[in-house]
Amino acid sequence: MTINSRAFDDWIRTRFCDLNSELEALYWQQDDKANVLGIGDDIKHTLKEEGRQLIVPLLDEGNTDNGFDNAFDLLGNVGLYMAACRRHEITEPSQEVSSPLIEASALAMHIGASIGVTPRFATAHLTTHNKAINGRYKCFTHLEDEAIFIDYNTKGILAYKRAADAIIKIQAIGISHPITADLLSAAKHGLKDVIESNKLLFAKLDTDRFFNCVRPYYKPYRVGKEVYRGANAGDFAGINVLDLQLGLCFANEPAYSQMLVDKFLYMMPEDQDMLRECMRRKSLMDEFLETTPDMHASNWYQKNTSLFLEVCKLHGTTAIQHHNQLVERYIAKPSANIAQQHLDKITASGPPLSVLLEELEKLRDRRAAHQRDDIRTRFDDIKQLKSRLSEFKNG
Repeated sequence: MTINSRAFDDWIRTRFCDLNSELEALYWQQDDKANVLGIGDDIKHTLKEEGRQLIVPLLDEGNTDNGFDNAFDLLGNVGLYMAACRRHEITEPSQEVSSPLIEASALAMHIGASIGVTPRFATAHLTTHNKAINGRYKCFTHLEDEAIFIDYNTKGILAYKRAADAIIKIQAIGISHPITADLLSAAKHGLKDVIESNKLLFAKLDTDRFFNCVRPYYKPYRVGKEVYRGANAGDFAGINVLDLQLGLCFANEPAYSQMLVDKFLYMMPEDQDMLRECMRRKSLMDEFLETTPDMHASNWYQKNTSLFLEVCKLHGTTAIQHHNQLVERYIAKPSANIAQQHLDKITASGPPLSVLLEELEKLRDRRAAHQRDDIRTRFDDIKQLKSRLSEFKNG
């Protein structure tokens, strides 16, 4: 890390947080907590200018080739600054053709293009690649609810990764291998950790604080001439590795493949490589279904199929939990009470809220293998696998 990078990093970890927290305190005092116009304009000006002054020498410095980790970390800092400017409506993409944060945009595009990621802050910047110094990692504010959101998202992402790492290893040894049961069990434990982490998140996270003071930092913002959607907690490969390797979702289905295309540059490069590999592989679901009848009574088939179905059920449970609690409780319901002029600024992913909710509902039902007539799910295939188990159990 260069001297200029260090100075900017120190500012992000201290003064930046202080200024955002001051603004959040002012917004929170209003009856219309979603309004930011005309509130704390002097603080906003200070935030914009202090950040710009630290970014200018970094842009002049150019690519110092200090390695991916340093470049990615710097991109995150620039992204946090730009996201805060968007939150406070220092920038507003619907009213611009190009970002007024000229130096920040140029630096973000330079770094993003050079390391193969989107030129804005991504989920990894605040979770799995958010280095703590003296016990404190980077964040936007000093609010307790932001810390709760980051902590439990990080726990959940790491647990998903553990489950995905176990599942992906099965391809190399096959579904009938004696160790496959151990890998399926490891995936079960990982998904149970996701469920437990989510339960704690939903128990501790205040709905109003999240909706009004945390979520707004994840909005889309403009970098140069392009608007990039907000960071999403699902922007890592693990959850999609499970979708595809378990066989609950299909890489050749237009709606799902579009989601993957949209996600790729928001993920770490190694995650991009892992996901591309999974898109070329046959799913475990299909491998279990394609086994011949003479195998179905064998111990390995009965044991491994049973464990596989448990993993599928747990993966579905995490999807139901996310949609029915996080999306409904923290986004959909609070949106019903928001003033009309703020409705078009609700989502982090770009489309209107009604469209987003419909897309998320379909994704939930794919992952949970619910029976539906309008989209393809694995409801019948899972029913078939269950029947093979009960046939021999009853026999």
